[in-house]
Amino acid sequence: MSVGLIALLDDIAALAKVAAASLDDIAGQAAKAGAKAAGVVIDDAAVTPRYVTGFSAARELPIIGRIALGSLKNKLVILLPAALILSLVAPQAITPLLMIGGLYLCYEGVEKVYALVLPHAAHAHESALETASLDAKSVEDEKVAGAIKTDFILSAEIMAITLAAVPSGSMFTQALILAVVGLGITVLVYGGVALIVKADDLGLMLARVRTAWAMGAFLRSIGKGLVTGMPYFLKVLGVVGTAAMIWVGGGIFVHGLEAYGIGGPAHLIHDAGEATAHAIPALASMLSWIVEAAGAGIVGIVAGLIAIPVAGYAVSPIWRYLKSLLPRRRKEALADGKK
Repeated sequence: MSVGLIALLDDIAALAKVAAASLDDIAGQAAKAGAKAAGVVIDDAAVTPRYVTGFSAARELPIIGRIALGSLKNKLVILLPAALILSLVAPQAITPLLMIGGLYLCYEGVEKVYALVLPHAAHAHESALETASLDAKSVEDEKVAGAIKTDFILSAEIMAITLAAVPSGSMFTQALILAVVGLGITVLVYGGVALIVKADDLGLMLARVRTAWAMGAFLRSIGKGLVTGMPYFLKVLGVVGTAAMIWVGGGIFVHGLEAYGIGGPAHLIHDAGEATAHAIPALASMLSWIVEAAGAGIVGIVAGLIAIPVAGYAVSPIWRYLKSLLPRRRKEALADGKK
């Protein structure tokens, strides 16, 4: 009896070690896969703060919370099962979908630069949308819905990049890694956004500290620095996010072309990075990354410039036409129902 009990305990210990190793492996794979989506994460964090601009301080965190819940729904309820089904049924579709997502990122990034050059033309539709809603609740709902739609595109790209980075294995392991990455990135992005958005409130509170000690003066200086510096920080974050969107999208597009046998752009960018690294060995890693990111960014800019007129003159009219069919179909369905 005692020998059997010891053997059972040994088996349980062995299973526990296997489970722990499995969890460590999943955590490691999730970290590696999440790192590959870093550029999209930066863009997601840079884009979100603008959705709470213009609202009262009391509504900022609730709005971020609503967007975060929508993001979790996008990742875990919609995109995770879709990604698993896609990897099972049509794994060959992952690369073209990644390329489409990369092209969209290039379009969005270059369109933001275009919006800076011609702000009135680029944002005419936004102002029309905002004036259509008069009450604060409707404006908030529209902002949240717009943020969740944008998040869906970025989340789809994150989940696709993660799935492509996950080594083939059991579906349960892939699902767990996708869930860990999705949850972790959502907490990281929207937790960071909440801190960024409320940093000026924290700075204002610190600036009002009236303690006579030296620590009080130190806290007041930090508070004033936060209040003064946050607008500039948000501008820098927006620039970084736009740049990340372009070079990540360009990089995805270049690697997609390489997968289909068009390896010229990828080899050219890689060779340029290697040549720069050899020229200055002391800064080899950093310079190689900068050159390769710049090369991917150039590809992203070209792709985005091509995508803007295509979206404006082909995709948008088709999309508007399809949307116009929906009310007509509803009216026809109601008419059939009355009959």
